[in-house]
Order: sequence, then structure tokens, then C-alpha cells
Amino acid sequence: MTTAATGDDIMAEARRRRTFAVISHPDAGKSTMTEALALHASAIIEAGAVHGKAGRRGVTSDWMEIERARGISITSAALRFEYRGHMFNLVDTPGHADFSEDTYRVLAAVDCAVMLIDAAKGMEPQTMKLFEVCRHRRIPVITFVNKWDRPGREALELLDEIEQRTGLRPTPITWPVGIAGDFHGVADRLEDRIIRYVRTPGGATKALESELTPAQAEAELGDDWRRAEEEIALLAEIGADHDQKEFEAHQSTPVLFGAALSNFGVARLLDAMVDLAPPPSPRDDVAGAPRPLAAPFSGLVFKVQANMDPAHRDRIAFVRVCSGHFRRGMVLTHAATGRPFATKYAQAVFGQDRATIDDAFPGDVVGLVNAGALRPGDTLYEGPAVTFPPIPSFAPEHFAVARSRSSGKAKQFRRGIDQLDAEGVIQVLRSDLRGDQAPVLAAVGPMQFEVVQHRLAAEFGAEITLDRLDYTLARRTDAASAERLARQRGAEVLTRSGDQALLALFTDRWRMNSIKADHPDLLLAPLIADTTAGS
Repeated sequence: MTTAATGDDIMAEARRRRTFAVISHPDAGKSTMTEALALHASAIIEAGAVHGKAGRRGVTSDWMEIERARGISITSAALRFEYRGHMFNLVDTPGHADFSEDTYRVLAAVDCAVMLIDAAKGMEPQTMKLFEVCRHRRIPVITFVNKWDRPGREALELLDEIEQRTGLRPTPITWPVGIAGDFHGVADRLEDRIIRYVRTPGGATKALESELTPAQAEAELGDDWRRAEEEIALLAEIGADHDQKEFEAHQSTPVLFGAALSNFGVARLLDAMVDLAPPPSPRDDVAGAPRPLAAPFSGLVFKVQANMDPAHRDRIAFVRVCSGHFRRGMVLTHAATGRPFATKYAQAVFGQDRATIDDAFPGDVVGLVNAGALRPGDTLYEGPAVTFPPIPSFAPEHFAVARSRSSGKAKQFRRGIDQLDAEGVIQVLRSDLRGDQAPVLAAVGPMQFEVVQHRLAAEFGAEITLDRLDYTLARRTDAASAERLARQRGAEVLTRSGDQALLALFTDRWRMNSIKADHPDLLLAPLIADTTAGS
């Protein structure tokens, strides 16, 4: 194990970290952008494609078989690479609203977010939902208007929509030359230069860039350049200029234009992350006291994933380093149990590929292998005790009874259900009445059931049947209320495996309110305190 770094060394390392998530509405291009960023940072040689067309590679961050088959991300993935002397920890997030809970966990572990907006669709529902979560967590947001190489809306119209619907003041860093669908390049307002893009075959390698003078832009791009000049002058007149303090205070959002699939504007986004995105800062514990960056090691578990390596069937916990110097082999304390936790197997993760990591600093994401005792939201620490706020679970709206198709696979069925529950893929509810062989799976979205079925069959050899239940909402209750609720039609009480909470399920809101009216002293509490996450 390496020697512990000094406080000055820890602070210096923290300053060069950039830990961020790529978030957006489904199909806005998150995984494509993740791949493009890794390509431009020279972390990979050739970018893949998110659509599973014959002969084309899948993206690095989409490592599950079901992700590659469906062409969407259903789990978060961590990618670590260096660029311009800075260490990037880029966390890709699920590409479907049914997995927004996984996105929420990721947002507990980052210092900045890159929000992608489809140039044709603008601010979509999931985009708004994620903006609100970022606002609540005070996470600065850089906006990238994607797919500008396809027909879309007016740039100024999109800026108005961002401001009206989010309250963030958009401050364009780059401005497109050419309307959506006829994209020539951008004018960089911060660096006062004009960049022209030329796409490479298939968009698999970096786009060719050339710098133009205003005279060259006038001669080569004509009316498109003159229109861009007029719009840039208007932006200056209304004061839509970047202000770093406003950005970090979540009052404004820098805006860039580009096309991730063509690799247009991606390098400029990387530079913006280095120049504008904030480095790690002290994180508040459950009592609201900040843990200094130079304090002894502390980390937050934000994701647990099993079977990333099919050959070893292991379990990896993704830990955001919050303070101190992580050294592989150090023995930490698991705040939830008070027990020691050894870190012999620590890895940096790049999609499904891994490499042993000996040191990590605030902002880094470390993968701890065979972390059977850890769950999302857990805290690990060295030295003075600390516990970070837990990561709330979403309120489920879909419920189904799971049963193994084969009685001979009962052991694999139980092990698989317990594993997926620990990862947070699904919430598992049990009761004495239903028995251990028929747990109720509770999901935010129905596609979670599809993932559970696929993973149980592929990873544990346990095929299952799912019988959907008529319940549509859940509330936290207590033992006294549970006794009376058990006698009510259209209601059922089960125990959530993860935290042993008693959950009351109802067929609909009308039925819940009717029961509550008859029994006003029943405890029926919302499942999530952070209402910005929604359900």
C-alpha cells in the first residue's frame, strides 16, 4: 500500500478532477456523446454506434447484452480517462425513463452535469425532470444542443425555451453557423474564433476541424455566416455572456452546439469541462457538516453491479471518493455496520474493461470488487467517523409476483433476486403470506421487469414468470397500521428487503384515500423525501 498523501497533494489532485454525468431525455444521444468524449480524449481509437446495426460496434459504456441488443443504456457506467492534464470521471446514465432511479443515484456522485438537448425536440419531459434534480442538488449544468446536423428548431427559440422552463439563464459559448440540418461549424464566443467541421466517413473518428477568419467565413459560408454574426451581436446586446459565479451557483447554463454522432463540437465540450466545470468540493454529512477534501478518506457507494465480468461472476461497488487519499489495500469502516472493509481488489473501470488502481483522490470513482456487504448509499471511511446522506429510493408504480419456472432452480432464483435487489435494479417486497418463493417486485417503470427476467436467465440460469398485480402506488406504514390495512380490500402490506420498511400497496389513489378517510390515524407516508425526483 502506498504512503498517504499530504493535504497539499490531495488538494492539488482534487483540483485536476472533473466528475460529471451525461444526462438527457431518452434518444437524445447520451451514450453516443459518452463515446465521442472518450474518442476525443484519445481514450479509444474508434467510436461505436448506439444502434445495433449489423457490423457496427456497440458503445463502450453499454456493456450488457440486452443494452447492445436494444440500442439503449439501462444501467449507469463509469469511464475514467485523462485529458489536458486532468482526470475525467465520466458517468454515463440510463437512456430510458424507466431507469431514472439509476440516474438519480449517479447525480449523488457528480460535481457537474452535461445535459443533452435534441435540436429538434428541445426540452422534453425527462430533460425537465433531470434539470429539477440538478437544481435541488445544486449541480451546475452545461447544456449541449445535440444533433445540429439534422433538421431542427431555431437556436434562439431553444435558448428561450431553456430559460422559460428551467429558470437558468442560457449563455452560449459556441454559436452555430448554419441552421439545424445545414451545419458548417461554430463561432466560439469565449475564444473569439470560427471553427469549420468536416465529418469523417461514418463519424467513427474525430471530425476534421479548420479555423476560419471572418473574411474566409464571409467568402465561404455567405448568408449563413452573416446570419450567425447578427445573432451573436444580439446575444452580446442582451448580455447572454458566461459568468462563472452564476454558473457554479446554478443560475446560468453555458450552451454549446454540435452533433455527437458526427463528432462536431465534442472537443470544445471537453475543453469547457476543463475550463468551466467545478472540481470536487467538501461534501456535507448527514448532520450538514462538510467533510474537508484533505480529511482522511471517505467515499459514497452510488452504484452496485454484479456480473460485469461473466468469467468471474463478481460484484463491483462504484464508490465516489469524497475526501482523502484512497490506497488499494487500506482497511476502511463501513458506516452502516461499523465493520471493517478491506480494499484489496480496487479497480478503475472503463466500460466493461478494468485495470487495478492503487491510488485515488476526491472526485475519482473506484470500483471495489466482491463488495457483497455494500449497497447504494453506503458510506466508507478512514479515521474520524462520517456518514453521508442516504440516496432515496423512488416510489414504485408497477408490481409483479416473480416465480421460478423450475423448482430445481430455486437456489439460483433466490440468489439472483437478492443480488438484483442489492444492486437497486428492482425493489423486492416480501410477506409471510406470499412466501419466499413468490416475492413481489416493485418497479418505477415496466422495462425494469424485462431486465430482471433477462438477467436472471442469463446470469443465474433461473427463468421466471411474472404475474402483474393491480397495485399502482405505495406508501410507507408501520406495524400498527399494517394490522388494519391487511383487512382492507384493494390494499396489501409487504416488507421491503433492502431496508425492512413496511410498504402499503394500493390499487389506486382513490382506494387509498377512501381507506384513509375511514381510518384517519393510519400512517401512510410518501416513500421519497426528495420530491424533485418524482415517481
